[in-house]
Amino acid sequence: MISVLALFFGTWAITGLVRRYALRKGVLDIPNHRSSHSVATPRGGGLSFVLVFNVFVLIYSVITHVSLHMVIGLIGAGVIIAVLGWLDDRKDLSAGLRFAVHIIAAIWAVSWIGGLPEISIGYRTLRLGFAGSILAVVGIVWSINLYNFMDGIDGFSGAEAVTVATFGGLLSLLANNLLLAHLSFALAISVGGFLAWNWPPAKIFMGDVGSCFLGLTFAYLALLSEKTGGAPLIVWLMLLSVFIADATLTVIRRQMSGEKWYEAHRSHVYQLAVQAGYSHKEVTVMVIFMNACLALMALIAQRFQSLLFPLFIISYGLLTILHVWLYTKWATRSVGMPKTNDK
Repeated sequence: MISVLALFFGTWAITGLVRRYALRKGVLDIPNHRSSHSVATPRGGGLSFVLVFNVFVLIYSVITHVSLHMVIGLIGAGVIIAVLGWLDDRKDLSAGLRFAVHIIAAIWAVSWIGGLPEISIGYRTLRLGFAGSILAVVGIVWSINLYNFMDGIDGFSGAEAVTVATFGGLLSLLANNLLLAHLSFALAISVGGFLAWNWPPAKIFMGDVGSCFLGLTFAYLALLSEKTGGAPLIVWLMLLSVFIADATLTVIRRQMSGEKWYEAHRSHVYQLAVQAGYSHKEVTVMVIFMNACLALMALIAQRFQSLLFPLFIISYGLLTILHVWLYTKWATRSVGMPKTNDK
């Protein structure tokens, strides 16, 4: 209980300090025609849970004598991404530089974790060899970017992190993997302290320092879980499927229409929902509900291994259908609509 309070209130207090600093130094997210908010808001609040979570990992590693390779991989890659994000929050960096550093951080993480030589799909284990390491690097880089893409409305990314990490921790407990359970719960509680400030209407945004760090950390936890006998990697992909599906399908749609996938826009389904008249809070609560449903599917998949891959396919199939339907429903309605602010 003491550690729970320390993680939550530690993040909560540091977020307040970061907010004061951002206001004083002018580190603000200024609304533009692509924004889903209309008030200049401090950003960079994710620095709080980055610091608190990494301190927890260091203390936990000393107390429990976990693998030094795991700690170096997680903290090293996380610090690289967080520093880049913090600099980007203060002064926009080039897309090329960001992408290069993302690759470096991903290679660092995969190297220290020992690659991904095989992956379980329930009824069998696929041998990947060195190709698994390449896939892991690509997956981490995409996870970093997609989480950043999905951080666009109040409370959204924070709520996603809290729910996914909590459900991931519970599934890790059921798999008797205390390492993953403790790391997941620590992440959930740490981000929860920030979410108290970020819940609609947000008083501060997590910024790239927070969103990119979460994308990296979830990818790392999924790989670590696969390699240490916890919940299979594709179970984690099911837990994260709302973010993965929306980001991936949006990028594909933009590429097919000739747009640059990395440019800022407001055409993710969650953004279209806000433009269609739903509040930031309503959209966020709906995603929390969807995550709970996906967690139930993930629980069944983990319990009955023969259903693991079929349920994985079903979850992404349903989300794809939902994405296409909602985009078709809201895209034309949202064109030309004024920006909304969740006040």
